[in-house]
Amino acid sequence: MVEDRETDTPEGKATSAPAEVEVEAVEPEEAPPLDPEVEARRVAAMSLIRRLGDPVLKSRAIPVDRFDDSLRRQVSRMAGIMSDALGVGLAAPQLGISQRLLVYRVGPDAPVTVLANPELEWASGDVEVGEEGCLSIPGVMVDVDRPVHVRVRGLDEEGEERLVEASGLEARVIQHEIDHLDGVLILERTTRDERKRALRELREAEQRRDEAA
Repeated sequence: MVEDRETDTPEGKATSAPAEVEVEAVEPEEAPPLDPEVEARRVAAMSLIRRLGDPVLKSRAIPVDRFDDSLRRQVSRMAGIMSDALGVGLAAPQLGISQRLLVYRVGPDAPVTVLANPELEWASGDVEVGEEGCLSIPGVMVDVDRPVHVRVRGLDEEGEERLVEASGLEARVIQHEIDHLDGVLILERTTRDERKRALRELREAEQRRDEAA
């Protein structure tokens, strides 16, 4: 498991983060094995997440129009799956739900932030390349250019207005998850060579799984 490199950012305040970040956690080869209980929860959570090739990941999600107990349960479920999967962000379409709803947490002790119907109001001209992974494309990391600073307006799970001004990792995570709401994956945000490499790695991983079965 990757060490948490996220900045703990109070809502509404911007902080900086390293240029190379991982939007959703993966496990580098040198990392020690996960605790069996943690690994079991991760595997169970990953089994619920839609993978590359699922049509819902290529579709634009519809706005949230009801802020009730059902939505709050959905937010709680998303936060739990994100945590168990060792991710730092999750969008509703990744669970097969066409809702413009996302959750993220940019630090192990930070609260989960909820954004429904998020709109990117402003993005800086400063762009930074960073390495991103995705729970829907496990095991693959690609370089993605993103604006360093953003301002996003949306609603929380109660339907109250929420304005987030973010920088660094938080800005990258928010943009990554909004992409999911628009049916855009990181393979479409990277270079042609990076995309070809990532797809080759996915094919090789599938072949190894087939041979081991």
